[in-house]
Amino acid sequence: MPKHVQEIRFLSAGHERVEGLMHRVNAETLYAAHLKQRKGKATGVDGVSREDYDRNVTENISKLVESMKKFQYRPKPVKRVYIPKGNGKRRPLGIPAYEDRLVQYVMAYLLEAVYEPRFQDCSFGFRPKRSAHDVIRVIDRAIMRGNVNWVLEADIKGFFDNVDQKQLMEFLSRDIADKNFLRYIVRFLKSGIMEEGKYYESDKGTPQGGLISPILANVYLHYVLDTWMMETVKPRMKGEMYYVRYADDFLVLFEYEKDARKVYDVLGKRLDRYSLELAKDKTRILPIGRNSEGGKEFDFLGFTFYDTRTRTGTYRLGVRSSKKKLKTKKKNVKEWLKANMHMPVHEMVVHLNAKLRGHYSYYGVNGNYEGISGFVRFTKYMTHKYLNKRSQRKSLGWEKFREIWAEHVSPPRIMVQIWN
Repeated sequence: MPKHVQEIRFLSAGHERVEGLMHRVNAETLYAAHLKQRKGKATGVDGVSREDYDRNVTENISKLVESMKKFQYRPKPVKRVYIPKGNGKRRPLGIPAYEDRLVQYVMAYLLEAVYEPRFQDCSFGFRPKRSAHDVIRVIDRAIMRGNVNWVLEADIKGFFDNVDQKQLMEFLSRDIADKNFLRYIVRFLKSGIMEEGKYYESDKGTPQGGLISPILANVYLHYVLDTWMMETVKPRMKGEMYYVRYADDFLVLFEYEKDARKVYDVLGKRLDRYSLELAKDKTRILPIGRNSEGGKEFDFLGFTFYDTRTRTGTYRLGVRSSKKKLKTKKKNVKEWLKANMHMPVHEMVVHLNAKLRGHYSYYGVNGNYEGISGFVRFTKYMTHKYLNKRSQRKSLGWEKFREIWAEHVSPPRIMVQIWN
């Protein structure tokens, strides 16, 4: 951990408000941010790539630092483009200008140092040394070892687009005393969006595609949900309660249905107070756990959790890949095969092996072997099918294809231990 980050964490842990952040956005930290940027990424409204900036990087960063000291630096609008989603819809993607990426990178790093000592243990998304698998372990432990009988699934409508900027700045001001640092955060929030040559104001929400957005979202939900859930709601419950959040997705587990209903009744009001809206069509309470009637299930972070039994009849919380996510994954495989069907066979299976290993690393959790195996079988079948679409006269026989597949593709395996 860099020395300046250790210093900020130490200050944050021992003081109500942290000062002296802005002077740490300097030539040294900005250059370090430049080195972290990947080559070949899409450019923002400035049209500047990492390669372009690198040609005269020392002078570029010197000018950037000077403009920031004089408060002449103003972030450029974020370029908004759309990329296809697996369900046929399009997802908006924000691309910041190059220098804005560098400044946001450093500021996000500093914000992380301020808030890591302050964040609750119940939040996991976009935090160092925490992952979605940690959330799954918490859920498994709560249901298998605790007295959980009910789960509240909740969804926030368009969270990142609806964050109240004024309220966010009030939250930040509780913990940060550096007015100049906060001033630049406001500038990023207000920098606007450029879409097809037309400028749109950004008077609410967090910067699209910005490196600073995840930490700002965590700060907002730390005050709106995490602290409220753990310090106000939980002590008022009659039975056990467990709360976990990953980015803007969260779950609440309860011992008693009455507690679940009580939280559901106040949750919408709590979110509304901070300009957020509960998606009631995606929010529900259902029984789960060893004392439930069985047959119930819920989805979270790409997995389906459900009641099941072992061969000896003992209760077990089952975890498998969600059908919705698998459907999207399968569609993506077919689209990739269609776009690359003329790639040499050996090269194609090597690429697919990398994709499958990524699938195993996320979905390869205890109890989900059949889930990842089924996805491999589908990928294998579709690959052979598309290869034989290339030429009717030179079809690749199944036995020969199996040999190539076995040579280049790793078999499915469980890679993440979630059972405690």
